[in-house]
Amino acid sequence: MSEPPRTAFYHDERCLWHSTGEAVLFLPVGGWLQPMATGGHAESPESKRRFKALLDVSGLSERIDVRSAEPVTREDLLRVHPASYVDHFRELSDGRGGEIGPEALFSHGGFEIAALSAGLAKRAVSDVVTGRYRNAYALSRPPGHHCLPDQGMGFCLLANIAIAIESAKAEHGLGRVAVLDWDVHHGNGTQAVYYERDDVLTVSIHQENCFPVDSGSTDERGTGAGEGYNLNIPLPPGSGHETYLAAMRDIVIPALRDYAPELIVIASGLDANMVDPLARQLLYADSFRRMTAMVMELADEICEGRVVAVHEGGYAESEVPFCGLAIVETLSGIRTEVVDPFEETFAAQQPSARTLAYQLAIVAELAEELSSR
Repeated sequence: MSEPPRTAFYHDERCLWHSTGEAVLFLPVGGWLQPMATGGHAESPESKRRFKALLDVSGLSERIDVRSAEPVTREDLLRVHPASYVDHFRELSDGRGGEIGPEALFSHGGFEIAALSAGLAKRAVSDVVTGRYRNAYALSRPPGHHCLPDQGMGFCLLANIAIAIESAKAEHGLGRVAVLDWDVHHGNGTQAVYYERDDVLTVSIHQENCFPVDSGSTDERGTGAGEGYNLNIPLPPGSGHETYLAAMRDIVIPALRDYAPELIVIASGLDANMVDPLARQLLYADSFRRMTAMVMELADEICEGRVVAVHEGGYAESEVPFCGLAIVETLSGIRTEVVDPFEETFAAQQPSARTLAYQLAIVAELAEELSSR
């Protein structure tokens, strides 16, 4: 009898029905912003739908377990969010929808879809913690890493990863967890949830001053019991493959190894890719493949391979599917026949030798600064 798949992929078509309303890029239509024929909002379902479709047509979906999940419960939500936020969100959702914070738009029924999105993350974490799978990917939408306990932000309506972690702590006795956020934008919401706690290490590698523009600096290290357990790695715009790998090798992996978590959760934003409309970094599919492999190698060493990736941003419909596929291929240990048709071009458009030397010097300075605190 063959062994069961070691990797699960959590997905639900209903999450792709989440609607952000009429917008242009990330702002509501109105004033000087005229409506767009295609809907116009960057956080559209298409990059995620194409990601899942590529898993299917490549044959990878047939070799891993593809599953859905139940929405999170009110009890799950209240471990992270105050009742006032949950109730207000639900009230707006029962009506015509609204805005639950800056750039956090949703339409009628948005609460139920957000609860399902968080439910995918919860199920993924639970199934890995209990040993059902060695690792997992949750294609959550709407995303969650910008959502504060009492306010949505940046397309994020519920704190998906924090909800999943707190549920696993309550239901399965999960101990120390590390969250590695490689979304191109700072993971300020996850940081806020755990800023005063030492049982969850939060690490965010992001484009400096991209979003939110006033958060994500190296001096944000946590307070109280959480002091030293929050790590920010702001990289300059234009950082590419080698710069990210250096930051992973010299800062992220040593920090995770020292912390020795029982589980590593990746906030898997794919918007550091070269053609994303909301950032200016230069990664491509193999960048995410290599970063995933580095995390998995460490996880094999310290936590029996337990890794869960939860989808966050990523708005380039052309490249997100290939970046996502590279991650799931690496998690599963299965390489399909898919070749990213953009990769040769993107690999050739990396920073010049002079710029790369400058970026690597910044990484070295960050490593020294962060290790000295």
